[in-house]
Amino acid sequence: MATAGAQRLAAGGERFELVLRDPGSALALDAVRLAPESVLDLTDALHDSLLFVHEGRGTLSGNAVDGQTALLVPATDRSILASGEDHLAAVRATVGAATDLHAPMGLLEPVVALAAVEPGQATGARSFQLLHGPHNGSVRATSFMGYIPPGRAPWHYHLYDEIVWVLRGEGRLHVGDTVEPLASGSAFRLHAREVHIVENTQPVEELAVLGIFTPAGSPSAAYLTADVAEAYVFSG
Repeated sequence: MATAGAQRLAAGGERFELVLRDPGSALALDAVRLAPESVLDLTDALHDSLLFVHEGRGTLSGNAVDGQTALLVPATDRSILASGEDHLAAVRATVGAATDLHAPMGLLEPVVALAAVEPGQATGARSFQLLHGPHNGSVRATSFMGYIPPGRAPWHYHLYDEIVWVLRGEGRLHVGDTVEPLASGSAFRLHAREVHIVENTQPVEELAVLGIFTPAGSPSAAYLTADVAEAYVFSG
């Protein structure tokens, strides 16, 4: 689950480590909070950065960031994140070069407003909004906003290394015999092929989670364990 420890930013604000980089993983997550009318240089020679701004307004190198917005800064690109008259809060995934590159399938789109993204369908009644991936310039990782209805999916796993951050809602993470509570601001890593369930414990509301995974691909790709698969009946 999340780790902590605040670090003051010279630009005016704070940075918190949420999920540390594992040995053998190119993916990590931190949280950034900028003071009003502050700037943060996101230039990184080694890592792509995928951000999700969830509070405040500002700009990314002149592009407006208004409301809940996903940002992409490829390695070596010079990009400046600036807050407006109020503070700006974001989570930032950094993705190192030690991951397979997906073939590019579209032009770079550095700023994507969540409200402008059409939803896609995942397993069961779950849905997602694809924020960044090979279709718009992110060849190292995919980011998406996922929506989990009340209840729990069957045991399953993915083939990618993933970090998940909870935007809103409450639930539980099941990994083996371990159960961890989830709430807004929770963050955790799911290793490739790690069997798990993300459960929404609310009676009505959706659990909204940001997922970032590498290598880049489809958020809807999930695999059932053999015992769960036997219970499924597929009709033609």
